[in-house]
Amino acid sequence: MRSTTSFNGSTMNHQTFILVGIPGMQERNSWMAFPLCLLYLLTLFGNLTILFVIKTEQSLHEPMYLFLSILACSDLGLSLSTMPTMLGVYWFDAREISFTACITQMFFIHLFQWTESGILMAMAVDRLIAIQNPLRYTLLLPNTRIGKIGLAILARAVCICFPTPFLIKRLPFCRSNILSHSYCLHQDIVHLACADTTINMFYGLTVVICTLGLDAVIIFVSYILILKTVLSIASREERSRALNTCVSHVCAILIFYVPMIGISAVHRFGRHLSLIVHMMMANIYIAVPPVLNPIVYSVKTQQIRLRIIKMFQQKNIRS
Repeated sequence: MRSTTSFNGSTMNHQTFILVGIPGMQERNSWMAFPLCLLYLLTLFGNLTILFVIKTEQSLHEPMYLFLSILACSDLGLSLSTMPTMLGVYWFDAREISFTACITQMFFIHLFQWTESGILMAMAVDRLIAIQNPLRYTLLLPNTRIGKIGLAILARAVCICFPTPFLIKRLPFCRSNILSHSYCLHQDIVHLACADTTINMFYGLTVVICTLGLDAVIIFVSYILILKTVLSIASREERSRALNTCVSHVCAILIFYVPMIGISAVHRFGRHLSLIVHMMMANIYIAVPPVLNPIVYSVKTQQIRLRIIKMFQQKNIRS
């Protein structure tokens, strides 16, 4: 196995980790299987619908909606990265995962998380430009530039995540090989190591500060400038219209950051809480945001909502 254990002077390397469903009640894992399956189906349906609507509706080929399509792709990627092991654990009690598969899953989970953080930051800047320079909006952000921004965000995420598997591979694991969740995370794997993990912890902290921290600061500053611009608008109706264009994005920010802060707080200050609380927070953190984003944008964005309604009305007429 990928952990080193001394036994009669010999060393064994564990090649597998054990994933966890409902702590202490593994026989009741099936209770979570149906809700998780439903969440994943809704995630696939919602995000694919958003992508289809934006692709087929010419009027939605604008920066705001192109960023939304990139966000939908990121949500799909995150869901597809976690779905095999989570459904495997809860539905089939398939708890064992190889070391290579675990660090591969870890890489893609963090890749799509950092990508989503970058997209939310870019969308905040997009809203700032749209409100401050509405007449020059499409000139400042042409579609080709949106594509380059999306590639830059993805490239940043790849560069950030690339060293992580190698930092994990160098560690010996001579303790338990039982993980805390039904999927693999960097911090979860590192906690099982029986060597000095200072480099891993320092790198993880640096990544959080340079990605989530920096992105959060840019988002905050962008919205301060947006509020300053909106408050300078004379017409109350125009102020309301400008702020309404930001509602969906603010909801997406809360959907991304609140579960992340919640699980961090539970891990750090909630050690006395039931393990089931930790399990529920971990599942909410990874499975709920991808399903909520398309719902929020479908409900709060009029253009997308009307196009989806029109699409289903046409299907009903044909049938």
